[in-house]
Amino acid sequence: MNTNEHEYSQNQDGIVRGVIGAAYCVSNALGCGFLEKVYQRALALELAKVGIRAQSQVTFTVLYRGQNVGEYIADLVVEDQVVVELKCVDTFTSEHLAQCLYYLKASNLRLALLINFQKTKVEWKRIIL
Repeated sequence: MNTNEHEYSQNQDGIVRGVIGAAYCVSNALGCGFLEKVYQRALALELAKVGIRAQSQVTFTVLYRGQNVGEYIADLVVEDQVVVELKCVDTFTSEHLAQCLYYLKASNLRLALLINFQKTKVEWKRIIL
């Protein structure tokens, strides 16, 4: 591993810590029971408050043989490095994990966070392509 790869990994770890910390702040303030869109907006605000750049509703084009065959829309992309997918579900399913993998393939990014606001304590998973 060269130095640049090590720094990049440390940077991503810092982003993950920042996103998860912001998710806990949002969860503590709002509790559970809202729609995903509410948590998405609140998380974007909380990330901006702590100086972490996030884009909402980022569209990724899926190409097949150079032609657009579809699009995926991620809830958030943080610092152009981490896809964040938010859920309000009883439990994560294999479909949720697959969705994150599709986002990563379409975006050419390597790291996604799947965050669930349905329960009193935030649940999250790190997905690496």
